[in-house]
Amino acid sequence: MGTTDLLELPDQELMQRHRDGDPDAFGELFRRHRDRMWAVALRTTRDPELAADAVQDGFINAFRRADTFRGDSAVTTWLHRIIVNACLDRLRRIKPTSDITDIDPPEPRDHHASVEVRLDVREALTRLPEGQRMALVLVDMHGLSVAEAAEILEVAEGTIKSRCARGRAALAQLLEPA
Repeated sequence: MGTTDLLELPDQELMQRHRDGDPDAFGELFRRHRDRMWAVALRTTRDPELAADAVQDGFINAFRRADTFRGDSAVTTWLHRIIVNACLDRLRRIKPTSDITDIDPPEPRDHHASVEVRLDVREALTRLPEGQRMALVLVDMHGLSVAEAAEILEVAEGTIKSRCARGRAALAQLLEPA
């Protein structure tokens, strides 16, 4: 099967072909998802060098551990978990965990107001427990579903829902005008 034919295959099939020894299948998965994984790594680490290293580590791990992909979820969810874990590993080596979720929310039209809001949100996020921070970052800032966040953090969906609810309530209190 030629490379052109691989372009039309779904991710699950590419993963299976990679596990079966197809030398081009994982390259196609990488090509399809590298930009999204780069964006996730960059937003998680806020450092282009760390993000590049984490993406590289993550894709190498995914390549080597493809046999651990059970097919219960989308390949992108599995890759996302690996990339986020690679980011967290790198960040923990160099920063306290309170900086791990130092992520900017999407920028509204008013740039000056957005800078102030970003600083307030960033400060408030550092004051939340790590579980709540990570759940909020994945669901509210990265736009993942509760199910995807649960899979990435390896906890139950109900845990993600409760962490998000508690985290949002705590953020609302922390962001209330004095």
